[in-house]
Amino acid sequence: MKKSIISAALALLMSFGVSANEYHVAKTGSDQNDGSANAPFLTINRAAMVLKAGDVVTVHEGVYREWVQPRNSGADNYSRITYQAAPGEEVWIKGSEVVTGWKKDGKGDVWKVVLPNSFFKDFNPFAEPLVGDWLSQTNSKFVVGEVYINGKSLFQAVELEGVRNPEMPKNTRKSEAEALRTWYVEVSDTQTTIWANFGPGVNPNKELIEVNARPAVFFPALPGVNYITVRGFHLSQAATNWAPPTAFQQGLIGPHWSKGWIIEDNVVSNSKCVGICIGKDRASGQNRWTIERELGGFNRELEAIFQAEDMGWKKENIGSHIIRNNEIFDCEQAGIVGHLGGVFSLIEHNYIHDINAKRQYAGAEVGCIKLHAAIDVIIRNNILENGYNGLWLDWQGIGTRVSSNVFFNNDHTDIWTEVTHGPCLIDNNVLLSPNAFLEWGQGSAWVHNIIS
Repeated sequence: MKKSIISAALALLMSFGVSANEYHVAKTGSDQNDGSANAPFLTINRAAMVLKAGDVVTVHEGVYREWVQPRNSGADNYSRITYQAAPGEEVWIKGSEVVTGWKKDGKGDVWKVVLPNSFFKDFNPFAEPLVGDWLSQTNSKFVVGEVYINGKSLFQAVELEGVRNPEMPKNTRKSEAEALRTWYVEVSDTQTTIWANFGPGVNPNKELIEVNARPAVFFPALPGVNYITVRGFHLSQAATNWAPPTAFQQGLIGPHWSKGWIIEDNVVSNSKCVGICIGKDRASGQNRWTIERELGGFNRELEAIFQAEDMGWKKENIGSHIIRNNEIFDCEQAGIVGHLGGVFSLIEHNYIHDINAKRQYAGAEVGCIKLHAAIDVIIRNNILENGYNGLWLDWQGIGTRVSSNVFFNNDHTDIWTEVTHGPCLIDNNVLLSPNAFLEWGQGSAWVHNIIS
């Protein structure tokens, strides 16, 4: 006990010795400025280049269209790097770009725009197929691109006829008016052509039309960027790909195989697949089940676990994240997903809803929260509703506690435990969906839950 108190005191004293700076970013700024309150930077990524342990960057009101890639780590929990929205100001970070110049294409409500491929720089999401292990219900023509009208995504059609004469999809949770807004794309070596139906009588040149242009919104390019806080932002519109436990898991926001992130008080929406990712790296396996077809998915899952351990996966350098007080919605795979990268984490006071609501594709990784290896993870005081699965704990639910959450209006099940021997404590939850739980494992204690 004495030793731990001394260690904590020393860490605190050391943190006082760190010279901390506060930088500012504003739409009136310039990346040639020094980042001070009177001379702010223009982009968040410019601030990311100079931030050191203990520093804070405050971002002021506006829409920032960039993929923020933190470069430097905080030192520890006492000397983090903090990215925060200015108090009382609405700050959006988007992975999309605005598209104008739509032209009518024949009769009816079909519009067309032709974009040079240079519009997307080095990543064209409309040329990137939606693929991955465990993605079982999809169409080979689906891509990670997306089209939005006033912040709402349209449905992708796999043929131009689906734009000219849209039909109501099966099983969708979206309204008919939303479901009949569709888009179709063709990509050549030089240009990307998008046809879209925005609804009866709608002129897209008088609305805000955006398209996905980046694979993430707030996600380090490399693993091992530790002790980062992200607070108070609206984070939206990323071209994330399917994130299975046997491949690189990338979210709209996430720590990328790092330690000690705090993601709090944000609104996360409109990710093609995953909102917040606390998942696996690329090096320990990348969709080998789908690509090679030599071993089954079960074997590839085991392989990913063993390879991660051989590569140094352990408590000292991975996990221990806090995800709290966020609203997460309109993500078509999961609100929060993870495998191995989220161990020893706390997920609390989040409102996660309307996940996989379009139902255009599905697979074995869909849920408001879907975690593999939720080792010593606490999931408490969250509301999870209007998804396919509420919470799905798959493989290695060891030392996991699920406490005081509310689940309702989830189609398949509220809580699903699978391939685990525990110990896992599931207590004081309210489960109100038609199917309350599936127990496909051992070692779980269900205590003091209300099941309707």
